[in-house]
Amino acid sequence: MARQTDRAAGMDMAMMRLRREDPRVVGSFRLHRRLGAGGMGVVYLGSDRRGQRVALKVIRPDLAEDQEFRFRFAREVSAARRIRGGCTARLVAADLDADRPWFATQYVPGPSLHDKVAEEGPLSAADVAAVGAALSEGLVAVHEAGVVHRDLKPSNILLSPKGPRIIDFGIAWATGASTLTHVGTAVGSPGFLAPEQVRGAAVTPATDVFSLGATLAYAATADSPFGHGSSEVMLYRVVHEEAHLNGVPDALAPLVRACLAKDPEERPSTLQLSLRLKEIAAREAQGIADVRPPAQRGEPDRPSGRLAEQYAEQRTQRRPQGAPGTPPPRTGGGPRSGSRPTPAPRNSTRSGSRPAPRSGAGRSSPRTTGTGRRPANPRLLRQRLFVFVVVTLLVALGIAAAQGCQGPARGLDDGGVRKDVRQEQSYEPWRGI
Repeated sequence: MARQTDRAAGMDMAMMRLRREDPRVVGSFRLHRRLGAGGMGVVYLGSDRRGQRVALKVIRPDLAEDQEFRFRFAREVSAARRIRGGCTARLVAADLDADRPWFATQYVPGPSLHDKVAEEGPLSAADVAAVGAALSEGLVAVHEAGVVHRDLKPSNILLSPKGPRIIDFGIAWATGASTLTHVGTAVGSPGFLAPEQVRGAAVTPATDVFSLGATLAYAATADSPFGHGSSEVMLYRVVHEEAHLNGVPDALAPLVRACLAKDPEERPSTLQLSLRLKEIAAREAQGIADVRPPAQRGEPDRPSGRLAEQYAEQRTQRRPQGAPGTPPPRTGGGPRSGSRPTPAPRNSTRSGSRPAPRSGAGRSSPRTTGTGRRPANPRLLRQRLFVFVVVTLLVALGIAAAQGCQGPARGLDDGGVRKDVRQEQSYEPWRGI
């Protein structure tokens, strides 16, 4: 609150003091300083008896003598009373029958979009989309009230602490398109006026859409989409040349280009703009904020895509299947909860085996099969198998030799032939095998 008060005080210091010819009181409002001057008249900072501050515009004396202008002015003020919405400066009071007609709107503290960009440079894509979404939503309320702003430009958009506000809606262009024929008397900036305004054709809500597109391009690039030059040059470019959108973020460029279509029928509506810009603002803001911190130690690194399918398949294969002792399929174990995959020690696996995950306090734990048993070391298995084969062969050879020697000795003994005692004794030890 204090910061807003300081900002408002700083703006008051930048305001111009009242001149000798300026009035001090208009209606029930006391004037304090000048806020600026335009093609229609002078804008003052005033306040009522309750202290409510307003921006009060007093019409120029020469326009006050024009009855047609008074009629259009009264029609625009009547339409402005019907506008409801938080994105516009609310009309507080007006006097259409005064010698110099005037109207007062709610005072909006904050710099204009033009001054903001001129001092600090282009806005980010997220900020441009957010401002555009609020402005297009405000234009929906303006158009529903039967009013076309006709002079939407960066200097007519105030960036208040509560969001952007549109000022001078439907009134700054009340004199009609004929003012463009005189150099220096155009109320708005030629680079932000729609082609139909330059041609003198009918003005519709699509006219404000064109001006909003040019305003968003300025906010994103700090430059007019139609360059610089005299009023005639700028108006010619608006009607016959395409806008230059170099520097406009890719997320916004297609939508801004659609707003700047020469044909009003090809431009999006304010409601479509509001919805689309809200989506872009949310996505761009999420892209800026979506900077994930590094994963903490102990968190599992979950796979994605095709790796996720392999991860699920490996978890299924680890479950107990078949009879006990059935060797599990030779697949690498996926990462377990609370651990990270690390290479296994060199002396525990051969080439083709996969690293075992760590568990506990950094110590490698042996992998388990589907039955809960640890798989045997391949080298140990080969050694045991070799010993088993050698022993088996020696036993088989010994049995065969023993049986071959005993057969002939018994046959000769039955026939009367003397048994060879030394041969029988030499093979005696094998009989117990």
